[in-house]
Amino acid sequence: MIVNSTELQNNFGKYLMLAAQEDIIVTRNGTEIAKLTAVKDTLNKVQPEVVHEKAPEYSFDGKKSTYEEFLTLQQESDDRYEYIDGEIYLLASPRTAHQMAITELFGNFYIFFQGTNCTPMVAPYDIELRRTPESINIVQPDLMVICDLEENLNENDYYKGVPSLVVEVLSKSTRSKDLIKKLDLYMSTGVSEYWIVNPDNKEVTVYQFEDQNISNSATYKNNEAAQSFMFKGLNAKISRIFRV
Repeated sequence: MIVNSTELQNNFGKYLMLAAQEDIIVTRNGTEIAKLTAVKDTLNKVQPEVVHEKAPEYSFDGKKSTYEEFLTLQQESDDRYEYIDGEIYLLASPRTAHQMAITELFGNFYIFFQGTNCTPMVAPYDIELRRTPESINIVQPDLMVICDLEENLNENDYYKGVPSLVVEVLSKSTRSKDLIKKLDLYMSTGVSEYWIVNPDNKEVTVYQFEDQNISNSATYKNNEAAQSFMFKGLNAKISRIFRV
């Protein structure tokens, strides 16, 4: 099948599914520029190549995408996406270790913040972060703590503030984005604390940000408990986070 780049952009979700059945040739100004194809997994099931979370595969026409293009894609697809520094990322379905870690952490956070003005929330929940007024980023942290919810809800019930604390659980496909892109984004947009949960080596690293820089960091493993810098007394046992 041959489609032009505009058609692909406007109906990305549809062609993502069609790519499981046949190759999609993408053209621009009548010239073939790319091919959307499929790969087979170990069970010989066909899955679209673009499910891998790498930025170049989600940039339209080999360039960074506009915020408007991201909104169009988000509205026309049932998939989950993030938009960071002008590039679109497809969020893959989480694995069991990921969900176990988030469930444990959310339980700890929920109990700790009861009776306070801070509320723990889990994905999917869009967070809008801006490096500058014109630079819009949309992310879905795995877990976040919001302490200014009521004053930052707009008329459509969407939160427009900045979480105080965010948590991301690493996977092979998201490692570089979470360790580099998101760390820099959170640090530069007003997030105060960032927890990186690594199921592979069963470690949790906690960063505290001040004045758009890292002011403190610590890594916890084995029989230790991860500790918050910002919220004294907030902790989570490593052995409980990584039960599988």
